[in-house]
Amino acid sequence: MDRPLVVGVDGSESSLRAVDWAADEAALRGVPLHVVYASLWQRYERAVFPASQGTSERILTDVLVVTAARRARQRVPGTKVTTEVVPAGPVPVLRRAARKASALVLGSRGRGSAAELLLGSVSLAVAGRADGPVIVVRGPHDDRPGSRIRGGHIVVGVPDLTADPEAVRFAFREAGRRGVPVEAVRAWHAPAHEATDHLLLTGEPAQAHRQRAVETLEAGLRAPAEEFPGVEPRRRIVEGPARTALLDASADAALLVVGARHPQGRFGLHIGRVTHAVLHHASCPVAVVPERA
Repeated sequence: MDRPLVVGVDGSESSLRAVDWAADEAALRGVPLHVVYASLWQRYERAVFPASQGTSERILTDVLVVTAARRARQRVPGTKVTTEVVPAGPVPVLRRAARKASALVLGSRGRGSAAELLLGSVSLAVAGRADGPVIVVRGPHDDRPGSRIRGGHIVVGVPDLTADPEAVRFAFREAGRRGVPVEAVRAWHAPAHEATDHLLLTGEPAQAHRQRAVETLEAGLRAPAEEFPGVEPRRRIVEGPARTALLDASADAALLVVGARHPQGRFGLHIGRVTHAVLHHASCPVAVVPERA
């Protein structure tokens, strides 16, 4: 696990908060922190929003990454920090960076109201296509070093039995580093056409769906729990939409982990409605982990 933790910056306050979180996480993992800036971001932003007044690329190149690196070193002294400026658009740059990283860290917003929407689309595009874990930093900011990773617990959405449990394994690994429990969440619901008012049948279809959710959760936990025996697993079976269950669980969590399947040979975003919802509304940082179907 000597691969660096990579953080993408764009000059926004959100990306600087991501630098803070990434510096804490790199220190926790004992790996270097690599700061990446895609220099064509400004050119792309001006092409989409020509009325915006941006700082020159030269100034941004000289100041932005230096400021981010200095911020990381001041927050966690002794952490090795490197920087890179790549003359390309943000999505391909960040996707390539994710392949060589232990994880890629991004902010959730950009500069100004219009840029916020654009940066959100970049974060979604990278999270939906990256070959490695992508962590989008959300939630309230705390300036104290280590504050974003201390305390709390790790929440993970347990996928279907047909998926590789890499997201669950990632959650257990993160919990082991922090010395906190993992809360595994599995949602269920009975389809409307199975509802019945017959007194002898009421509850039976629902119970069957709940039991399948229990079995799916236990199967998803089995291998990661054996691999990380020191991590306490907690189970949460919730009736209702998965996105609602995960958003509720994120309220007091240090990190929310969800899986994303990337089918081979497909173009466009490979991100489901649940992942899309938590990336926009979770109360804590969200890790999107690729899973093989």
